[in-house]
Amino acid sequence: MDFAFTEEQQMLQDSIRRYLESGYGLEHRARIIAGDEGWSPRTWAELAELGLLALDIDEDDGGIGAGPVGTMLVSQATGAGLLVEPFHSSAVLATRVVSLLAQGERRGQLLDALGSGEAIAVLAHEEGDGWDAPLETTAVSEGEGWHLRGRKACVYHAPMAHWLLVTARCDDGVGVFVVERGADGVDLRAVRTLDGQRAADIALDARLPPDARLGAGDATAALEQSLDRGIAALCADALGVLDRILTATVQYARDRAQFGTPIGRFQALQHRMADMYMQVEQARSMTYCATSACLQDDPASRREAVSAAKVIVGQAARRVGQEAIQLHGGMGMTDELDVSHCFKRLLAFELRMGTTDEHLRRYREAAQADAA
Repeated sequence: MDFAFTEEQQMLQDSIRRYLESGYGLEHRARIIAGDEGWSPRTWAELAELGLLALDIDEDDGGIGAGPVGTMLVSQATGAGLLVEPFHSSAVLATRVVSLLAQGERRGQLLDALGSGEAIAVLAHEEGDGWDAPLETTAVSEGEGWHLRGRKACVYHAPMAHWLLVTARCDDGVGVFVVERGADGVDLRAVRTLDGQRAADIALDARLPPDARLGAGDATAALEQSLDRGIAALCADALGVLDRILTATVQYARDRAQFGTPIGRFQALQHRMADMYMQVEQARSMTYCATSACLQDDPASRREAVSAAKVIVGQAARRVGQEAIQLHGGMGMTDELDVSHCFKRLLAFELRMGTTDEHLRRYREAAQADAA
């Protein structure tokens, strides 16, 4: 398979890398995390100026239309930069849901607001009972509106969102509802994630207007496509972190001297770093494979490839992260080194959008269905 990128795609990735390297260092990031909001509106506005928030909006809707490959390349850069702003939650996942489901004048309004950075939206889907657990949140038609009841668990970047895209069971299947974050009957309990980002557990008992639902009919297919593309982009984010933590570890082994020689010359440590490199390259190949599957129209193949990537990247995240900390010693856990921040982000990745074990089970079921 040819994994070569076009000149335009490579320039897209290089531009965001340069931006993050020049203005998003560890000290700047630490100040953002320590703040009350946990994100930087200024950084968000600058990402909008670069066109990155319209990255996954089709050209017909006024966006860049970079597709899964462009999204993957930018996600690698945001991962390597340890970005805490809601790029993945809003510009990738929520924007794709809106693109697939919203219609008419409202479609343009929502996409324009998301692409310009004027508004942030997040998908509130998981309920804390497992990634693939049946939806318990319900939306019942009442009069001219909807009564939405249920709960959502650990919704990334919900505290800073303008809109929550809430999934719920309806009489005709699964629906996605646009809910104002501060609406009556919406209770958010903000939490800080392991890697310093912001999320929230959400309790819902809200009455919504009739146009709160995105699209008409069962939204299962659109939701599954959006989630799979979101997982592929999340794997790319983790790949960027893996590249950064591997580079930092190799450089440390070159610089750190013990017994009068750099520790990188010790054969035992060379073997461990070679194994780290192989883990990262396997993660890279599977991320590319998942991204390629998102370009196809076969949901079963896409589901299988995406879950396989989440498993392989998850295993690499744990193995490479632990090796990096061990090779750095106790100082690897301090906030002064980027290794500790990379390690926490990789741990959080393994739990986000389905654990490694959950996707291993999903892959097995998809493979068995494909064989049948």
